[in-house]
Amino acid sequence: MKKITLPGRPKVYFPLIALFIVLVLVFPRSPRFKYNYKKGGVWKYETLTSQFAFPILKTSEQMQEELSRPGSGVIPYYRYSDDASSKVLQGVAKLQMGDANYLKNNLMSVLSGIISKGVIADDEIRKSETDILFVQRGKRAEKFPVSEVYSLSDARKALLSELSRSAPGLNVDSLLSARGVYDCIVPNLEFDRQTTSLVSESARKVSPTMGVVAAGSVIVSNGELITAEIAQTLDSYKVEYEQATAYKGAHLGYWIGNILLAAGFVLLIYLMISNTNPLIFDDFNRYCYLLLVFLISTVSAIVVGKVNPETLYMVPFTLTALYLQAFFKNKVILPFIVISLIPLLVFCQGGIVLFVLFTVAGIVDMAVFKYFNKGWKQFISAGIVFVVLFLLFCGFYFIDQADGFFGRRVLYLFIGSMLSVAGYPLIYLFERVFNLVSSSRLTELCDTNSKLLRELEHTAPGTFQHSLQVMTMADAAARSIGANALLVKAGALYHDIGKMKNPLCFVENESLLRKDGEGRYHASLSPKESAADIIRHVSDGLEIADRYRLPDVLKDFIRTHHGTTMTAYFYGKFVSEGGDPTDTEPFTYPGGRPSTKEQIILMLCDTIEAASRTLSDHTPEAFEEFVTSVVDAKMDDGQFEDSDISIKELKTIKEVIVNYLGQLYHERIVYPSR
Repeated sequence: MKKITLPGRPKVYFPLIALFIVLVLVFPRSPRFKYNYKKGGVWKYETLTSQFAFPILKTSEQMQEELSRPGSGVIPYYRYSDDASSKVLQGVAKLQMGDANYLKNNLMSVLSGIISKGVIADDEIRKSETDILFVQRGKRAEKFPVSEVYSLSDARKALLSELSRSAPGLNVDSLLSARGVYDCIVPNLEFDRQTTSLVSESARKVSPTMGVVAAGSVIVSNGELITAEIAQTLDSYKVEYEQATAYKGAHLGYWIGNILLAAGFVLLIYLMISNTNPLIFDDFNRYCYLLLVFLISTVSAIVVGKVNPETLYMVPFTLTALYLQAFFKNKVILPFIVISLIPLLVFCQGGIVLFVLFTVAGIVDMAVFKYFNKGWKQFISAGIVFVVLFLLFCGFYFIDQADGFFGRRVLYLFIGSMLSVAGYPLIYLFERVFNLVSSSRLTELCDTNSKLLRELEHTAPGTFQHSLQVMTMADAAARSIGANALLVKAGALYHDIGKMKNPLCFVENESLLRKDGEGRYHASLSPKESAADIIRHVSDGLEIADRYRLPDVLKDFIRTHHGTTMTAYFYGKFVSEGGDPTDTEPFTYPGGRPSTKEQIILMLCDTIEAASRTLSDHTPEAFEEFVTSVVDAKMDDGQFEDSDISIKELKTIKEVIVNYLGQLYHERIVYPSR
């Protein structure tokens, strides 16, 4: 086997240089706060002294408390409920007043006036700290003094007072209570907490700070317990530190640091490809796609982390695994997932937690997506990933006793898991842009009802049947060594499409297409002419593949399925007729030798399937000898020198093909004739 060496072509390094430049530009150019701490923990670093004076920022709880203090000027906002008002009036109108029924009209009139002004629950009136409030009726809101609306108890008192004047001597209070009038009166002004908060915050300002720490002050000492007050001071110092360094602009040191880090990432990717599958360098489109996926993951981590670090929990980093799984093998994907998430560790707050979460979830997603990748089943895959993320996050949360954002971050993880379903269809765009072939595309190409394969069946039926047999044999061989069976099946179906241009040139079509009285195709041709027509089906196949826009990976099967072998029959005929044995070029296929295991499998199955039809001995020993002779001949001819297939894998493939031939040509029962 030929040893695979690292690429030496400049074309390979241009994308790496471009990636390096982009990384240098997108990496943050200001330092991060280098200390990790948590409330209730111990300060394990050196004693921290403030380099500059900075204000202590209030927590959200402190801000909320200050907003709700007496005298804070919070103006409550209420919405007038027409439904509640109607229910009150309709309820009272249905009541029977007995002997005092003459009061009914006056009762309804007074009650309508009270309801129209508005009624508020007693406890809300007591909690009100201002003399005014907003009342919205329909789409318009107006400011009213509190005295112009009724509390629930005041509304009942006002109703009692007005009716008592019109019915002197009557115990109106007992009447209203006994007839259930009081019970019908309910508040019709509904408190709007959200609008109250918005209006109040816009109407006044609350200082976000509470005191200043002087420059040179000790913030926390080594080994000191981090209390709530110290944690608040550290949070404030961190904010001021990062803002202060950002205002100074990007120093030369930051640029140098970014250059070194970017160079390290590029080198890491280069070495990963070199040690897992250096053949990726030869497939420029896949190579560029791999670098683009890394860039998308890195930029997402840096940009989102800079805007709001907490929303990193919502970014569907698991898509990296899915975007790669469609075009690469696991030995490439697994290390690449780790590399693509390293920027979370380097640049993002809480990077350790995020790195572990999405590394494990990405690997799990790879495993389950193979079973749940069709239609709505993708949501099952996303649900499993969310469960994994949730359990891991709970582990970190219970260990660290982190802040009180548990529920919100779990929600973000759920949203991110569902976003992976929404983001997956982008793979079809990448597939077209980079001319790649995903598993779903290969499945479509393997559909024998496609226009091109139906044309092959109609034009060259023998070739079509040969392709189907090769596909079945190659599928079994590919599965036995863990090769891409779906890719091999597609390659087998299309490897001989060039025979459509001249189907009678090939023996498998002659008996099906030749008309009565018509001579055999090669009868009147010289060996060189016959060889040229036979060999031409490779270039014809590539032309048809271009016309039907077949992906490059299938063109490679067309180009290499004969490698650089010879048309042995016509070469032998040429030599037997007195031709020069050294004149081999006209009889040799110009296509390159196979470079992948899948192409090796197709070459062997194509040759064996065609040649096996000439066998008269169908015993297992004969099949084994026949298959071994074909494989050894290809190896001796150097057809495997450009591939990474091993002797052990070739042995496995031979065993599978021998078993397949035994099943294909098994003995049958001779039925008696009538």
